[in-house]
Amino acid sequence: MRKWLPLTAVCLGAFMLLVDVTIVTVALPDMAADLHTGFAGLQWVMDVYALALAALLLGAGAVADRSGRRRTYLAGLGVFAAASLACGLAGGPGTLIAFRAVQGAGAAAMYATTMALLTHAYHGRDRGIAFGVWGAVNGAAAAAGPIAGGLITEHLGWRWIFFVNLPLCALAVAVTLRSLTESRDPHARGLDVPGTAAFTVAAAAVTYALIRGAEDGWTSPATLGLFALAALALTAFLIVESRCVRPLLDLALFRSPAFAGIMAASLLLSAAAFSYYLYVSLWLQSVLGLTPVGAGLALVPLSVAGFLVSALAGRHLHAVPARLTVGGGLLLVGTGSLLQAGLDAGDSWTALLPGLLVTGVGVGTATPAMAAAAMAAVAPQRAGMAGGALNTSRQLGSALGIAVLGAVFHAGLRGALPDGSGPTADALTSGRAAELVARAPEADRAALARLVEQAFAAGLRDTYLVAGGVGLAGGLLVLWLLRGGAAADRTANAERPGDAERPGDVESPGRSPFPSGAAVPATGAAAVQARLRR
Repeated sequence: MRKWLPLTAVCLGAFMLLVDVTIVTVALPDMAADLHTGFAGLQWVMDVYALALAALLLGAGAVADRSGRRRTYLAGLGVFAAASLACGLAGGPGTLIAFRAVQGAGAAAMYATTMALLTHAYHGRDRGIAFGVWGAVNGAAAAAGPIAGGLITEHLGWRWIFFVNLPLCALAVAVTLRSLTESRDPHARGLDVPGTAAFTVAAAAVTYALIRGAEDGWTSPATLGLFALAALALTAFLIVESRCVRPLLDLALFRSPAFAGIMAASLLLSAAAFSYYLYVSLWLQSVLGLTPVGAGLALVPLSVAGFLVSALAGRHLHAVPARLTVGGGLLLVGTGSLLQAGLDAGDSWTALLPGLLVTGVGVGTATPAMAAAAMAAVAPQRAGMAGGALNTSRQLGSALGIAVLGAVFHAGLRGALPDGSGPTADALTSGRAAELVARAPEADRAALARLVEQAFAAGLRDTYLVAGGVGLAGGLLVLWLLRGGAAADRTANAERPGDAERPGDVESPGRSPFPSGAAVPATGAAAVQARLRR
């Protein structure tokens, strides 16, 4: 039993940080009422965690390789625990949002080290078992988030979704200190501070611009200024990475159409499949009157379907070309979103069920092949960087998706109101629909309740239409980019000077915690490359 303690330590951290991506979803209406925040504040509570995780993941991996994976993991647990306590004690939306960002930073340090810790702790058959359990825990975390959030919010209050992390972090620290030994990459690259800073500013500015644009207008000086800042920061990032000897992200990887296609797929899948949870949760609770537990259960079919299909796909679709599994999975994600776009006023949550299941099947089909395809599209020396880039694009897709779909939802809901009233739309999108109806004269309540249903249905229909379009576009893009696999692989496998002298990159999966949980050893890359060439 003692030999599985390292796996326990790593899985505790991975489960916590992944659950915290979605656990707040069903608690947002209660947060809005308690903290007196509006729609933008709710978006940031969700968004800033994913944004911090995306922006800092590659840098955290580089720090871990240099200063020690165990040390970095423990530091991440400490930051995550302290930020969770602060989130639970937050007295206002600004404080909560700020410490959600700190929580995301701690999560990045934890997530960037998990694969490397397991690689160092286990060998042979035990390593395969450990990676399999770790992948199953990752999948279970996505399904558990809404349910756990609903149960805790309903019975203990929303603050406890953060307080519950404290004993789990303490247990993870104790098991880590007892069972994990330190490891480093002797060939680790230095931290690319300018690249990390430029990428963080670019991602934060474009996300903030999307959220501000929905409130202030797309041509307002603040919105245009933020977009300009994002463009300048992105340009700076590209210049820094192209000139850096040891870059945070080697831009030459994107010369491979296969690699570029997989990065686009991971970003677009997250945006299309998961980013509308916040807006659906508002509808389920404030319009349909479901409890937080009921709202969590209503969202679970997608995660459960994805988890089950992912397990089956990993076993039975390993011989299918990646362009078909990833591209086909994204097409299913888009189709599932379009099925949910048939929502109408007066429908119950069951109207979403077929679309959620189809989307889940698409997620489960695409996810297991993504990590393998990303690894196969690059030279073995770049495997750690490629895996980190995959996770970064995935979290960035969540952050951008929440912002884009939030703007679409707010515009659709506001446009369905007779006078296009901004204050009314803000009240509805802050979870105060029931309060708004209750305050109306008794003779007008039925008509107002019907209007609220119609407005939410309009906003969600537009949201699902955009999400569906994103999924379909992503699927077609993958089918197109991965069609020339052989040429792509030859380009990707052209080594940069010095790559051969840095074998530590191969053993640095601290930057490559594959979301599917599928560890891809270097010896298996040739098989996956053959699939890409088909």
